[in-house]
Amino acid sequence: MNPVHADYFAGGAGEERTLRDNLAAYDRLRIVPRVLRATGDRDLRTTLFGADLATPVLVAPTAFHLLAHPGGEAATAQGAAAAGTVMVVSMAATQPVEQIAAAGGPLWFQLYPQPDLEFTASLVKRAETAGCRALVVTADSPVFGRRERDRRNGFTDLPDGLACENMRDDTGRVRDIEMDPALGWDRIGWLRGITGLPILIKGILHPADARLAVRHGVDGVIVSNHGGRQLDGAIATIDALPAVAEAVGGRIPVLVDGGIRRGADVLIALARGAAAVLVGRPVIDALAVGGADGVRDQLRTLTAELDHAMALAGAKRPADLTPDLVAVAG
Repeated sequence: MNPVHADYFAGGAGEERTLRDNLAAYDRLRIVPRVLRATGDRDLRTTLFGADLATPVLVAPTAFHLLAHPGGEAATAQGAAAAGTVMVVSMAATQPVEQIAAAGGPLWFQLYPQPDLEFTASLVKRAETAGCRALVVTADSPVFGRRERDRRNGFTDLPDGLACENMRDDTGRVRDIEMDPALGWDRIGWLRGITGLPILIKGILHPADARLAVRHGVDGVIVSNHGGRQLDGAIATIDALPAVAEAVGGRIPVLVDGGIRRGADVLIALARGAAAVLVGRPVIDALAVGGADGVRDQLRTLTAELDHAMALAGAKRPADLTPDLVAVAG
């Protein structure tokens, strides 16, 4: 991969404190296993919004997959489908959602609500028509994060020949993605009025926002700090997860991303209240090396590691993973 593009995928905002802490937070946690639990063969199947998945490990929305591999987002979707899981398609994908959907497998669509409501509505309809089964609204980006690696590298736009294809309007023009500082809960109500898809809010870190999400009738929340790419200094997601899960109180699913690299990390996240996890950078790295097969193998490896960790921790199903199985390292 071009080193500038590799920096784009790997980097975070500011001094990258949150980026590092997403990983370090898992190092501060330990599993407290149970024994003699007679788990037998584990069952990792998970159901989310009507989709039966082989694993609670999903593909997080990430932009610009054609920078990592010629197969682009379609190859990522193919790998996710082979692993039996959901891919969340980024609004900033370098291939159109229709092409990605043709690769097969369940898809959700990630949305930055745009100030132009007519265009936003047409994009939501386009995702529905392509077969996306849920809408993931990114809420942590009223302004664009200050990503210093990209600034140093002069990476301010895609190379010639590539574009954010989901931003192409009915005239053929590719619009810029606009971050909207005026975005509020009223827009979530508006989205509910134009789509019957389940709506998840991505970017929840504060339990008060989790309670508001439930009050506003959303269908799920994703605990996320945008992979450390927005507010540098924000809390690590695994540290934010327990309070968000408690605030939600089981009324809607809580998912989490950020810093997940091994199956034991997935176990910890599930035990702390997540119904499933999403992984981004490991998928991009696998795509760059091996295309669709690399994505499939990465997701299967995480799932196999989770299965092994659950056997050793004394859990048969993800629902058996409870907060008492995790302790803060002394």
